[in-house]
Amino acid sequence: MRKLPYTAAEDLLELIMRRHERTSTMLASNRPIDDWGKLLGDTAAVTALLDRLLHHAHLLKCGPRSRRIQHANPLTSEPTEA
Repeated sequence: MRKLPYTAAEDLLELIMRRHERTSTMLASNRPIDDWGKLLGDTAAVTALLDRLLHHAHLLKCGPRSRRIQHANPLTSEPTEA
């Protein structure tokens, strides 16, 4: 994964603020929400972003196991451990 630009948190916050209460937004991430502050580098912007994003949100969590990793080794009949 490439390093995110310094303004990534502010850019994402601006996008969410423009869409907040006006239209639906769907995000998918392989990182837990608790890591977004570190990942985006601006805890204040991420806090505001999550406040707006999670206001009317429905969170769907998939299991911790990846289907891709589970079936990555075609030479064995047993699933690979993640």
